[in-house]
Amino acid sequence: MISIARQAFSEHSAKPPRGLVLSGCAIIVRGQPRGGPPPERQINLSNIRTGALARRAPQSQPDQKDTPDEPYAFQAREFLRKMLIGKEVCFTVEVKTVLGREYGMVYLGRDTTGENIAESLVKEGLANVRREGIRGNNPDQVRLCDLEDQAKASKKGMWAEGGATNTVRDLKYSIDNPRNFVDSLHQKPVNGMTHTHTHVRAVSLFSYWSLLKCPTFKREMDGTETPEPFAAEAKFFTESRLLQRDVQIILESCPNQVILGTILHPNGNITELLLKEGFARCVDWSMAVYTQGAEKLRAAEKSAKERKVRIWKDYVAPTANLDQKDRQFVAKVMQVVNADAIVVKLNSGEYKTIHLSSIRPPRIEGEEKNKDKDKRFRPLYDIPYMFEAREFMRKKLIGKKVNVTVDYIRAATTASETSSVPAFAERTCATVSIGGINIAEALVSKGLATVIRYRQDDDQRSSHYDELLAAEARAIKNGKGLHSKKEVPIHRVADISGETQKAKQFLPFLQRAGRSEAVVEYVFSGSRLKLYMPKETCLITFLLAGIECPRGSRNIPGNTQVAEPFSDEAMAFTKELVLQREVEVEVESMDKAGNFIGWLHIEGVNLSVALVENALSKVHFTAERSSYYKTLASGEEAARLRKEKIWANYEEKPVEEVVHVSEEKERTANYRAVYVTEITDAMHFYTQDVETGTQLENLMETMRSEIASQPPVEGSYAARRGDYCIAKFADGEWYRARVEKVESPAKVHVFYIDYGNREVVPSTRLAVIPPAFSTRTLAAQATEYAFAYIQVPQDEDVRAEVVDNLVRDIQNTQCLLNVEYSGASCPHVTLQFADSKDDVGLNLVKEGMVMVEVRKEKHLQKMVTEYLNGQDSAKSARLNIWRYGDFRDDDADEFGYKLKK
Repeated sequence: MISIARQAFSEHSAKPPRGLVLSGCAIIVRGQPRGGPPPERQINLSNIRTGALARRAPQSQPDQKDTPDEPYAFQAREFLRKMLIGKEVCFTVEVKTVLGREYGMVYLGRDTTGENIAESLVKEGLANVRREGIRGNNPDQVRLCDLEDQAKASKKGMWAEGGATNTVRDLKYSIDNPRNFVDSLHQKPVNGMTHTHTHVRAVSLFSYWSLLKCPTFKREMDGTETPEPFAAEAKFFTESRLLQRDVQIILESCPNQVILGTILHPNGNITELLLKEGFARCVDWSMAVYTQGAEKLRAAEKSAKERKVRIWKDYVAPTANLDQKDRQFVAKVMQVVNADAIVVKLNSGEYKTIHLSSIRPPRIEGEEKNKDKDKRFRPLYDIPYMFEAREFMRKKLIGKKVNVTVDYIRAATTASETSSVPAFAERTCATVSIGGINIAEALVSKGLATVIRYRQDDDQRSSHYDELLAAEARAIKNGKGLHSKKEVPIHRVADISGETQKAKQFLPFLQRAGRSEAVVEYVFSGSRLKLYMPKETCLITFLLAGIECPRGSRNIPGNTQVAEPFSDEAMAFTKELVLQREVEVEVESMDKAGNFIGWLHIEGVNLSVALVENALSKVHFTAERSSYYKTLASGEEAARLRKEKIWANYEEKPVEEVVHVSEEKERTANYRAVYVTEITDAMHFYTQDVETGTQLENLMETMRSEIASQPPVEGSYAARRGDYCIAKFADGEWYRARVEKVESPAKVHVFYIDYGNREVVPSTRLAVIPPAFSTRTLAAQATEYAFAYIQVPQDEDVRAEVVDNLVRDIQNTQCLLNVEYSGASCPHVTLQFADSKDDVGLNLVKEGMVMVEVRKEKHLQKMVTEYLNGQDSAKSARLNIWRYGDFRDDDADEFGYKLKK
């Protein structure tokens, strides 16, 4: 039993390949498949002849012309196609030529009792009988002659009068403007007939089957064809279901003058079947233009992958090693790290960074980034559309629960093959959705991200990759975001964190504003945050007022400060409550480092109160003046009674014991010898420990000797902020330094780490610090301090006069130093002259040069009293700032330092 073959064929081929209804009198028959594509045989119908079909001239022979159809050639072929394709036939071979050509009779059905195909052609007037070979005693041949005579008498087919010219097709082998042709018929079904497996021809229409890629036959140098694995099976699968069938074609697109189309068949979508059976894979670049539901094709491909059939037999899913609970979960968004990455909190309390699959956030090329080297590069504000992308994510996701579906795990990569330093850590890439909205797709559709293009065999991609491509196509078409031709948005954001002078100018405005809107950009600790003020377009450092929060670990000169208990818990609490949230702040004051101090509110919650109530902070005595003191005090009392966290070891003590302890806890006086090297305009000063002075001298001597023997190349050093280096001072000697700011190669701000002074020098006076003399060998020797118990004058003239006195009295001299208490930027100390043991700060107070800063710590009250007595004596004598008369202490900031006239 044989069925008509459905084999690849192109009408314009110079040499027709195997299979199909070749013409009105030649067909290819195929046996039943058994474990693979079945054998095929070409059968030519005996005793008849039909017209030859059109042929296109070989492109390699331009002198030859195309051959048109002979009359009724196409009609004869179509008659056979509609009669035989998909049907079972029976055939007999009558003659076999020396070249192996077989001639015989073909019958429709399982035996020779079926309809004789040759007779049907002759009867319809679509074939001529070869009478020269007729033998009179052969009844089949005689019947053919009788049927031809009847057709002639009935004027059927080719025997009709004057009708032959209408049977020749006007074939076109190319389209002048394929794009216009596709646009005119876009998404409208066009009737046609499939002729080939990889190319489709509908009358005069050629289009490329681009939605999927099947295994192919590779042509070798000697002309032979080598099939890829499953190529023959894929070809047979398509041919047996589609070849020479009546179909409809939907024109989808026309990139690079190639028409893309989709084949529709009444019995199903062959594209989907090929994918489902593992004969093909989806082609990404054309899926975006597919109008028949790309998700069905992806689902079919996914089914084949899961079943590991045919080309997917060795397939391993990107998330095969993950448990179901790790592949799909619900989590709360805690932070938007970037336009393609978020930090989420799992139900277990664990924090996890999730990257959005298959998208790339806005970025800037290296040349643009380095255009202004003197300007500090801030990606969030300097990369076009980065801020808009981050804000979109922040407003949509922060504090909300999202659905996370892990698509793949991107392995860690190293900077180079020879380096073990990771360029990127391992990334968990997932599809994140909220309320049914795919966040990555929403970003791409607004032009705030682009889609990553992958190699065809790279399966590590988003499970909604086609939707991402379609969203990007829409964004490009509509000119949104990154694809817009308009000028990119510019964000001029001033960072005044630590800029004391700028902060002073800004302080009155914030104090008068009352509650101001802000966004928490960063959390340094439980009570220290960085805020973005959208109305003022600036960044500030903000300290929570009224509380004393546990301090985290930090590096201080020559040492590392250990974190206080529950400092990490306090920071985590603050982060979860306010990070990247919209808040309101009340600014009350500013510290000496340019940090603003005040109250922060979020959705009616005072963060200072929340920390105290959750036993993560204590009430500071400065809160007594605020309207929130009662709430803070009651919250602290409740936390103390619960004995939670910082109050876990708290014990109520009898009054007499408290008094006894109070008496025992005295100020510690542990003076050590120091050498004062520098005094700043802000009345801070730098010292060197006398004990380590010899080590510094030896290091400097050895370093200078080495530099003298191997001088650095002038101008070879490229200064970068924060780098340690060596700098040539005005005395011609080299000293260890740190780069603080680079305005230009001619203006580099350096800080001499062993002496505390600063200088602006050209980069030609800088060089790389030899490793043997780095801070690892000997820590920076200059340590910054401020005077305890005194207020720094706000009036510049008064302060300059005090600094002049200090320079005259203590700079470049040996003194005795005792740390009294810590400050915002450095420890506060008392300093004594080495010979007389007189207190330097107290002398300034007694001379009426400065005012006393009243401290409320009990163990410091003796010193505070001594300083206040000195201040009273200066008032009585009307010395310096007191010479114009007495005034109230609470007028000090406004009046006392501005008396000079």
